[in-house]
Amino acid sequence: MSHSRKTVAVVGAGTMGSGIATVMARAGHTTILFDIDEAGLRRGVDTVHGFFDNSVRKGKLSAGQASAAKAALKGTTSLADLASSEVVVEAVFENLDLKKEIFGQLDEIVSESALFHTNTSTLSVTGIASGSRIPGRVVGTHYCNPAPLMKLVEVADGRHTADWAHRATLEFLGSLGKTGVVTKDRPGFIVNRFLIPWENSCIRALEAGLGTKEAIDSAVPGALGHPMGPFRLLDIVGMDIHQQVATRLYEQLRDPRFFPPPMVERMVAAGDLGRKTGRGFYEYGDTRLFGS
Repeated sequence: MSHSRKTVAVVGAGTMGSGIATVMARAGHTTILFDIDEAGLRRGVDTVHGFFDNSVRKGKLSAGQASAAKAALKGTTSLADLASSEVVVEAVFENLDLKKEIFGQLDEIVSESALFHTNTSTLSVTGIASGSRIPGRVVGTHYCNPAPLMKLVEVADGRHTADWAHRATLEFLGSLGKTGVVTKDRPGFIVNRFLIPWENSCIRALEAGLGTKEAIDSAVPGALGHPMGPFRLLDIVGMDIHQQVATRLYEQLRDPRFFPPPMVERMVAAGDLGRKTGRGFYEYGDTRLFGS
């Protein structure tokens, strides 16, 4: 797979999908963002545009570059519009049957040579690939959140992933300026095996009064060198997503470190999910994922 401009489809316009679409459009690929819900699609497109606008304000992109990136992005609520896609990145929520169904539908729409990527972080790539009649083209590509800012993408082959698909995936990620790290098809891969228990520990520390959210968010970057504190990160990820990932990993691994603390359930019940709802651990005037 060459580094030439490609047509890339991103299925799912939520937090991860809009972030991944941002990456694709910024790299110059023709990007089709799909969501079944028109309102959700509009929010996703607005999030992508907001990221590019913010990049111009910060001097990271020129106005011309931002305009070109925006022009590279199209939105649709029809899977049929993905027919020309050479790479499809599935980024819907963690439901095995849904992911399998999507790939089964796409088998009948896109070329047999198209790559299928699943952005799962807790489900079996092998299980998801079983939904396609060509499981050899399915590769797990877990983009670290926030996708436009983080370089790392975990790459996990399913049991039947073909060598050509693995090689093409790593080459494609290179065209995006990403670093692919190969891991096994196991729950949580590498990153979430470490990240989820750590985030839960930070939440428990806050619950116990060890420090304020501001203090903990200052201590972590200051002492550990992380780019942001755990609560700023959780507000970007979304507390509902954290709850889903943590719970699913706990169900598979039965390790109590993965079980979400009570504060998570209370925040989700209150609708305090993070930036996307305007309030999580902090309050936000701009609900776009990377708004200022």
